[in-house]
Amino acid sequence: MTYIQLAACFLAAAIAAALVLSLLAHRRGAAPHLGAIALTVLALFILTAVFDTIMIGTGLFHYSGAHLLDIHIGLAPIEDFAYPLAGALLLPSLWAALRVRRRARTRTAADESETDA
Repeated sequence: MTYIQLAACFLAAAIAAALVLSLLAHRRGAAPHLGAIALTVLALFILTAVFDTIMIGTGLFHYSGAHLLDIHIGLAPIEDFAYPLAGALLLPSLWAALRVRRRARTRTAADESETDA
């Protein structure tokens, strides 16, 4: 299995989960903000390019060239950018879904306290 195949599987799972979680959160009025996600992706891509280049350049780790697409940004292979992209897509969706769940629990607790009074 090449690095791009592994990254594609990981990214596909993250995108599917993010879509499901976003749809659930959106139905209850708490969808993640697309602008914030885009800025996060940009920041993570820049950080990935810089720090992967530093780590690869200092010899901290290396990749087998036979398993890469041979497209690099700095010294960072393009495959490395799938992981920050997956995180930037999945985590805000998860956060929004958990926020909806917490609001529902808080409302249920408030409703119960009103009926007890």
